[in-house]
Amino acid sequence: MSESQIITNEKLPNIHLPNIHPGEILKEDFLDEMNVSAYHLAKEINVPETRISEIIHGKRSITADTAIRFSKFFGTTAEFWLNLQNLYDLEEETNNHSLEFETIIPINIDDHKLIYG
Repeated sequence: MSESQIITNEKLPNIHLPNIHPGEILKEDFLDEMNVSAYHLAKEINVPETRISEIIHGKRSITADTAIRFSKFFGTTAEFWLNLQNLYDLEEETNNHSLEFETIIPINIDDHKLIYG
């Protein structure tokens, strides 16, 4: 007897997962996994330890400068770190201002052309 899956058009429940700060990913997936301390990372990439600590605790964003330093140390890309930060920031803004954003009316291109030629 074969096993088959039935695909339906039912919507999945709207599950809201918590927004994860890039600092949490830095700590859990990189520092903890590689057994590297925040102090050691800071010394190796030539930044104050407070910068790393603030990122880990979600009190500071990853800048382009920090992303480049992380990429050199961990063998990733700067884009990886900046994308984590951008996705986090977008989700935060969406969550914090969703009602305000919903009031924005999209431009009607045809009306715009009539007004501005």
